[in-house]
Amino acid sequence: MSGGGFAGFPGQSGSSASEMPPLVRRPDPAPSPEDSHPVSDPLPFQRPETVRPSATQAQGDVLTEVEATEQLGPTGRPMPSFPEPPPVGDGPTRARVVSMCNQKGGVGKTTTTINLGASLAEYGRKVLLVDFDPQGSLSVGLGLNPHEMDLTIYNLLMQRDVTLDDVVVPSGVPGMDLLPSNIDLSAAEVQLVHEVAREQTLQRVLAPALDQYDVILIDCQPSLGLLTVNALTASDGVIVPLECEYFALRGVALLKQTIDKVRERLNPRLEVDGVLGTMFDGRTLHSREVMQRLVQAWGDTVFHTVIRRTVKFSDSTVAGEPITSYASSSAGAGSYRQLAKEVLGRWPAE
Repeated sequence: MSGGGFAGFPGQSGSSASEMPPLVRRPDPAPSPEDSHPVSDPLPFQRPETVRPSATQAQGDVLTEVEATEQLGPTGRPMPSFPEPPPVGDGPTRARVVSMCNQKGGVGKTTTTINLGASLAEYGRKVLLVDFDPQGSLSVGLGLNPHEMDLTIYNLLMQRDVTLDDVVVPSGVPGMDLLPSNIDLSAAEVQLVHEVAREQTLQRVLAPALDQYDVILIDCQPSLGLLTVNALTASDGVIVPLECEYFALRGVALLKQTIDKVRERLNPRLEVDGVLGTMFDGRTLHSREVMQRLVQAWGDTVFHTVIRRTVKFSDSTVAGEPITSYASSSAGAGSYRQLAKEVLGRWPAE
């Protein structure tokens, strides 16, 4: 046969083997001791070996034995203990202004603003939340209807006859107030372009609040436009919520460049208070790898506290209240209380 075909099928080329070998299933290898834990369990971090003191050391030396199984936190670093925050002094204080900033959406900026503010209020701080996102998620998350607002932060920015006290509303949490927002704020970014010193507009309208509050938290929109630059110019510090996912990690370098430019050109006192890992799931290798990469890039700037995924955050948003009151004993509430203690420990003494 000239075509080299199968027997009985002239003209068709293929293998000259008479038949395919039978498929033989290999026996499964015996399980090793390393595979004894379930797949859902997180892989343990590699812990440094402990160097134990030798018996030949002088008897007068005080020997301190550090256990090899030292407790590591989700960031791969030893988890410190955070002391209870001291009460606020009676003397005059200037509010610390902090922006929640990340140009990527859906990383937990609004959730962190609400729940960190509520936790700080529990520790005796008087807190003002500023909704600086035209989507108005912060206002909605505290139970306000964006279509029923007579005055918002847009009016405060654009109308000289509107004062801070005219716009501030109670949040429903003792010790915490709110500057609400809605879609009207999107027009401010266009109108501010022609204003003199447009980057300092928010700083100017928040000036009366500095003596009335201990902490001012600004919920920024997911962009690096003029509104975000206004927030950074008015701030003393920045907290960067970062979802423990690869795409969220990619944009942090651009945010860092924007913060550096604002510090250099507009606000020399601006500093990064910390990077907060959110939506962390320790069961997945990906979350742990992103957290490890984050610590490598930012070092001790990364908070030891991480915010894990839980449906309680969504439920509390629907209820229009912080998780610290909606599910006070939940793990999410405990994480934000711990974050509040860690944040207060990083800030300068009040």
